[in-house]
Amino acid sequence: MKRSLSGSPAFGVLIACALLAAPHQAQAQAQQAQAQPGEAPAAPAAPAGLSESVAAVVNDDIISTYDLAQRMRLLIATSGVQPTQENLPQFQREALVSLVDEQLQFQELRRVEREQKIEIVADNAEVDEEIADMAQQNNMNREQFLGFLASRGIGVDTLRQQIRASMSWQRWIRGRYGSRLRIGDDQIAATQARFAAEASKPQYQIGEVLIDASRVGGMQQAMAGAQQLVSQMQQGAPFPAVARQFSALPTAATGGDAGWVSAGEMPPEVEAVLEQMRPGQLSQPIAVRDGVYILYLRDKRAGGSATLVNLKQAAVALPQGASADDEAAARARLAALKPQIRDCATLEATAAQAQGVVAGDLGEAELDDLAPQFREAAEKLDIGQVSDPIRTAAGMHLIAVCGKRAAGAGGIDKEQVEQRLFSQQLGMIARRYMRDLRNSATIETR
Repeated sequence: MKRSLSGSPAFGVLIACALLAAPHQAQAQAQQAQAQPGEAPAAPAAPAGLSESVAAVVNDDIISTYDLAQRMRLLIATSGVQPTQENLPQFQREALVSLVDEQLQFQELRRVEREQKIEIVADNAEVDEEIADMAQQNNMNREQFLGFLASRGIGVDTLRQQIRASMSWQRWIRGRYGSRLRIGDDQIAATQARFAAEASKPQYQIGEVLIDASRVGGMQQAMAGAQQLVSQMQQGAPFPAVARQFSALPTAATGGDAGWVSAGEMPPEVEAVLEQMRPGQLSQPIAVRDGVYILYLRDKRAGGSATLVNLKQAAVALPQGASADDEAAARARLAALKPQIRDCATLEATAAQAQGVVAGDLGEAELDDLAPQFREAAEKLDIGQVSDPIRTAAGMHLIAVCGKRAAGAGGIDKEQVEQRLFSQQLGMIARRYMRDLRNSATIETR
């Protein structure tokens, strides 16, 4: 079994020449597409000077050099990375790996369809709907979007193949494992507890790319590819577009957006780099156990040393110069009301039954930002407790503490934690599945 995915150097030179010369041919194809606006552009012919031959064989299924050149063009057009003599080998490697993976996926899906007599592979209508969505996201209609691809020498069949593979494989992975995957309450509680414990530590809003070393042929290739991508992003290639095309993480689907993370959520090597980064900064490649990370730090916030409290109040309006008798009457009215307030949920309804008492939700605020009288009471009260009457310049008040947390500790609720754990575990299963398919396959490059 031969498993070389680097491709022939001589073939790489031919591909490079064809791709770097592609704009002239692409312009003619774009003009043809514009001449027939009601029809999808025809797939472009093989690049001039590059006769079609075999680029790879995957378990007896052939990947042609034309397929490879087309996928390289699609990667270039959708990643925002400008092709150069230096980075074309990386595009060739990524394109070939992607095509090999898709062949393996289609072979596995067809096997499952035969054995289980079910349909998994996305049909033409589903693929067309996805293309229409992609066009809309780029502020184009379908014809304009396909014309854009044709202007870069990309046939619609190349895009359709990539979409069909992605949709079908995700459907199969989620269908086979998603219904079996259970995130226990203990896992959720442990994760929430960890978030709460780490709330005082800095938090980072990041974009992430992982170049999977096992997928691209080893750590050396992963590091070289990551360095090329960093160089291109420093020159203006959009991080989300690069993440969608090159990242092996589940967040690739959202342009690498990992949201807010804190200590303990990332590999130690990554955290050490994050601590030194500034918002708006792109990292250099970071070697980890499975490959190479690239990070983009969108924002950074200090740990949640502050305490946030959620308050409701019942109050009697009272001018600052009110008489002692009026103050005593208001205090007595609220003191009588306090035992009747069972919880925050019923505070407003209970207060509404007392004459001259108004109630309202004060929302969530930092403890240090509260008026001194409210802050002193809120510090001492536990969640669900109600204060004694408090005199302020505006009146007499009862305050109820409906929530109390360290800043940053409550940013992710139970449902969000469950979804994050589900996505992480499903992503790990999918990567392991593909690794097994590659290891058991016969893959030859020519």
